Amino acid sequence: MRVLMSTHPTAFFVRGGGEVQLQKTREHLQALGAEVDLFDMWHPDVERYDVVHMFSTFGGALPFHEHVRRRGVAQVLSPILWLGDDTSPYPMAEIARIFDVVDAVLPNSLAEQRAFEARLPCRSVRYHIVPNGVEEADGEAPGPEPFHTKFDLREFVLCVGNVEPRKNQLALARACRELGHPLALVGSVRDGAYLEACLRDGGPGTRHLGTFEHGSELLRSAYQACSVHALVSEFETPGLATLEAAVLGTRVVSTVHGSAAEYLGDGAEYVETDVESISAGIERALARPEPGDALRRRILGEFTWPQAARAVLDAYEATLTGRA
Repeated sequence: MRVLMSTHPTAFFVRGGGEVQLQKTREHLQALGAEVDLFDMWHPDVERYDVVHMFSTFGGALPFHEHVRRRGVAQVLSPILWLGDDTSPYPMAEIARIFDVVDAVLPNSLAEQRAFEARLPCRSVRYHIVPNGVEEADGEAPGPEPFHTKFDLREFVLCVGNVEPRKNQLALARACRELGHPLALVGSVRDGAYLEACLRDGGPGTRHLGTFEHGSELLRSAYQACSVHALVSEFETPGLATLEAAVLGTRVVSTVHGSAAEYLGDGAEYVETDVESISAGIERALARPEPGDALRRRILGEFTWPQAARAVLDAYEATLTGRA
């Protein structure tokens, strides 16, 4: 199987969950024996591949998809997109056309698929659900000591994610200030003015600790050192940081918008995006007993990158069989 992967041009300026999804999918497809290359705009030799796989749905992508179609190459799309009630920020007509042009769409959950079906007037789309995941090593617990050695911070709320309005850290900072809980933000800064607002409204208890390497001992230690991990974004599908925290036995608070509940079930507290709901969710999470092994077993049993790669490969094979 020869696969060519691509994504939007600015993706790796600030690495986030979508970039991790691409890289982990590639890594584990290669482990399954697939030949997987990254798209090079200077040498766009798409005809030598069995499948072109695009990660992300974005304005301006339609000419690429139409060109691949004219070349007769199968193509699949991992949308990395949540369509809620307000679709006005998105070029919906172009997205609908992209869904019609590609051979298959790979949402990360049934909830994501249902949202597409409800909001896109596409004629016929073949869906194959491919979960997001974790590495088994993400569940290896280093303990809180590496984090405590580096940072003088205890009994705090942690939020791992790029700092930007969609992640809603500003409301989280305001909630933590009202509750009197310190807040540690970890992640790259996509919007400097937004970070300044978070630090200002969160007060002295809110700190930005920088970016920790994905999968690193320090990041896993941070998950174990915190009292609760909160990802209260406008949407998550389901939020890799939430999965990574949960697999280490951390109490987690997640946005209700998106597909987190499909992954975490009753293992998380779910909140709306406003300060009052976030505050109440954090308090509920802190009142929970320490999580047992049930959620950890669920994630490692159903939502790992090797399992995701196997589902992607199955989708490729089904797509090629359908075109034959």
